[in-house]
Amino acid sequence: MRLVSSKMTFFYKRVLPIMWLFGIVLFVIASGSTSYEIEASIRTLLIVAMLILVFVFWFRVSNFADEVLDMGNALVVRSGGQEERIELSDINDIKYSPYIFMHLPRVKLSLRRHTVLGDKIAFCPPVSMVPFWESPVIYDLIDRVDAARRKQ
Repeated sequence: MRLVSSKMTFFYKRVLPIMWLFGIVLFVIASGSTSYEIEASIRTLLIVAMLILVFVFWFRVSNFADEVLDMGNALVVRSGGQEERIELSDINDIKYSPYIFMHLPRVKLSLRRHTVLGDKIAFCPPVSMVPFWESPVIYDLIDRVDAARRKQ
């Protein structure tokens, strides 16, 4: 079995939002205790903007599957202690958006049937920090899903 999802998924889902919140707390403490005074309205605006960014990021990655494994003719998806085997022919559509600057890459599978994990599954593919880098693993998966649907 080959790992199709990123090894960094746990970091993106659990650690990074906490680090950002910790950074906001440090910013609040530092901006209130330095001799360089930031106007209160600007400080409040910056804090609100940072909080919005943290929650938008968390909302975007919170539904990522923990792990997606390729078994050749099927995918094994693990998320939240549940596991589901999905045949490639059961995948209706794959949407892939590669890494572009501040946005994490995202793969969204639309399924023909409802599963324990829902009828749409999202995960983060293997990541490269090079802008506009596209994952060959995902393009191979897209080709195999198309071939499995044609056989059906």
